[in-house]
Amino acid sequence: MSEAEAPTRGRRRGRGRAGRRAETETVEITPYITRKIPYYEVLDDEGLSLIEQNAETILEEVGIEFRDDEEALQIWRDAGADVQGELVKFPRGMCRSIIQASAPAEYTQHARNPARNVRIGGKNTVFVPAYGSPFVYDMDKGRRYATLEDFQNFVKLAYMSPSLHHSGGTICEPVDLPVNKRHFDMLYTHMKYSDKAFMGSVTAPERAEDTVEMCKILFGDNYIDPETGKPKTIVTSLINANSPMTFDDTMLGAAKVYARNNQACVITPFILAGAMSPVTVAGTAAQSLAEALAGMAFVQLVNPGAPVVMGSFASSISMQSGAPTFGTPEPALVLYIMANLARRLGVPFRSGGGFCAAKVPDAQAASEAVSTLIPTALAGVNFALHTAGWQEGGLVMGYEKFVMDADQAGMMETMMRGVDLSENGQALDAIREVGPGNHFLGCAHTQANFKTAFYRSPIADNNSFEQWEAEGCKTQEQRANAIWKKMLADYQAPELDPAIDQALLDYIESRKAAFPDSNV
Repeated sequence: MSEAEAPTRGRRRGRGRAGRRAETETVEITPYITRKIPYYEVLDDEGLSLIEQNAETILEEVGIEFRDDEEALQIWRDAGADVQGELVKFPRGMCRSIIQASAPAEYTQHARNPARNVRIGGKNTVFVPAYGSPFVYDMDKGRRYATLEDFQNFVKLAYMSPSLHHSGGTICEPVDLPVNKRHFDMLYTHMKYSDKAFMGSVTAPERAEDTVEMCKILFGDNYIDPETGKPKTIVTSLINANSPMTFDDTMLGAAKVYARNNQACVITPFILAGAMSPVTVAGTAAQSLAEALAGMAFVQLVNPGAPVVMGSFASSISMQSGAPTFGTPEPALVLYIMANLARRLGVPFRSGGGFCAAKVPDAQAASEAVSTLIPTALAGVNFALHTAGWQEGGLVMGYEKFVMDADQAGMMETMMRGVDLSENGQALDAIREVGPGNHFLGCAHTQANFKTAFYRSPIADNNSFEQWEAEGCKTQEQRANAIWKKMLADYQAPELDPAIDQALLDYIESRKAAFPDSNV
């Protein structure tokens, strides 16, 4: 049965008093989060205006390079920018006015199962798996190069994780496949093994074209929106700036393909502060905003109205070794500022996740990840890429870390839903019934609500020391190891029309046969 037919499914929650896993409960599964708590902000209007003015100064005086793409440079010339070779300088306010004239404040990314559609922007948050790791890790086999089987496993795990709303993109790199053809297998995996929304390929313009063609096959007659006459937005794809202040032809080529087909582009300056931006929070925020403004404005010039997301990836580095560091306070401050700037601009925002530099899913991994995930929730990130699985600075996709992060995402979802002020939430009947000096365990209100009263982690152990010891003294990593294995054993693929499935396979076979394998 598809999710459209069954919008709820069981989630294992909590542990019984005797250490047995609590009975599976049917809980509501929402396709994305709509927050009911305020935003946390670290700068007032004066401070935000200063960052915006500094970004305009960067665009006007320093400029942004658009490398190896004459069409992109001509687009900027036609728009009135000052183009000097590959360097583009922008009149103050130019990029902002282009974006605000046509970029949507929110958009729907369509999944093949309509019950899984996600709304990106506004007060909505979509949690997305980590992206781009060449290695994977689990406690049994250790660290190793990722394969297509690993990629398929993580797509299945994301599909089965209620608090992950999206299938993601390049969850890990299947290095057992040729570089120039692996995108076919990754896209097919998302389409076949999940019915959640997914991301497209951006590693070459022709791979973006393949993404669009496969989306047309997957959606068939539903590819065009009957109300607008435009293609539905089916993929949200990552277009990184080559910071500092540069866009290369690969990213520009993919952005043009997606923009012209009404597919969403996440324009993200990829910054390790201290190496690719100044060492200060304000300087990094201003540079990030300038790069994002230039990229989003370019997309709007290619196709006014095409969805864009303002991205921010700003980590710090160790000034002793140059290694990236995660979970530190300065990147969190940048995240809060950039989220506020995106709201002021009127576009969706991407940032955050469960970052860590830890090599194994240990206390460092957990503490660093939650130090980024909490700002992600409080700041109002709309598209939270890298929510689950990120390990070793993004080099590794971790199986146990994925389960641990997905659990934290569930906690963030509960927090963002805010306080229940309904009659049931106020609980005055319970207070009247119990009265002074008694306990609430047996009252009618507790009996009616105990199954869903509090978030119950599936991997935390809250039992006594003696019970924990009797059950084998298992750590959270060990419990997570057992959970991902059981999830994969229990996995059932969502139904896919056999004719569509065959059409996708035929397209892939034809395209793969059209050019030789390559490792570039």
